[in-house]
Amino acid sequence: MQDTFHFTATLAESGNKLWGFHVLVPPIIARTLLDNDAKRVVCSLNEYKPFQCGLIPKGEQEYCIMVNKKLRDTLYLQTGSIVRVSLTKDESEYGLPVTEELQEVLDQDAEGSRLFHALPPGKIRTLLYIAAQVKNSETRIFRALAIIDHLKAHAGKIDYKTLNVSVKEN
Repeated sequence: MQDTFHFTATLAESGNKLWGFHVLVPPIIARTLLDNDAKRVVCSLNEYKPFQCGLIPKGEQEYCIMVNKKLRDTLYLQTGSIVRVSLTKDESEYGLPVTEELQEVLDQDAEGSRLFHALPPGKIRTLLYIAAQVKNSETRIFRALAIIDHLKAHAGKIDYKTLNVSVKEN
């Protein structure tokens, strides 16, 4: 059974375009969750549905969780809001869920799967995010195929501009 850590934090705005809004993770909890450079966690704010994310370094020995606009709007959060945070270490394979459609393409395309799994974890997560951004299953199939075709056409490298054009074509 995994440990779940609960704490309250204040939603803060970083003041720069890179970091946006975040909550600080108490140092003792961050140190407990960080082992072997594994920074992925499952987070829940105000008991809302959990999401996978990373502990982001914010200065020396400080870590935070980024809170995107969609989640802030859903939970009616603004700068200074007090949030109840629950964190559990993310033990999933990739740090993000794999859509059924992408999994099916990976299962059927050995070369595409090899190239996909040869990518660094952060690039895999980016591709998983791109594949899952849409609600329509047909569009997720198209995106999964476009991603794997892109990897094969570029010898396992990602040209995000070209990939973005490919996934937007449908």
